[in-house]
Amino acid sequence: MKLAIEYKFSLTVYLWGVITGIISGVLSAKFSAGWLVGFLLYLLLDKFVLAVIKELPPDVPDERAILRKAFWGWLLFWLYFTMLSYSLVINFTPVCYSNQSLLYKMVHSGNASISCQFNITR
Repeated sequence: MKLAIEYKFSLTVYLWGVITGIISGVLSAKFSAGWLVGFLLYLLLDKFVLAVIKELPPDVPDERAILRKAFWGWLLFWLYFTMLSYSLVINFTPVCYSNQSLLYKMVHSGNASISCQFNITR
């Protein structure tokens, strides 16, 4: 099965979003400006796309248009994988601030597979 060039382009942009998102999340856990490094890697998106697919879809006229055309697809994958990898690296544990919250009720009824710290600040 041969993929159309438009699909290859999209998948390559999403892959770069995943890669830069993981880099951002891991670096953010180590120092506060780590997310900026991953965001700056967006500027290498055009090089990555051309290295992987070698040709551009008809709606992308030249190499300079790659960054503009792929921004939203890349951004959504970058944000998701930044938050996911950051949460995994810092070993995030949710905190229940109220015994009326949905999270508290799910955890204590046995419907959630996570533990929840209970913390009420007064």
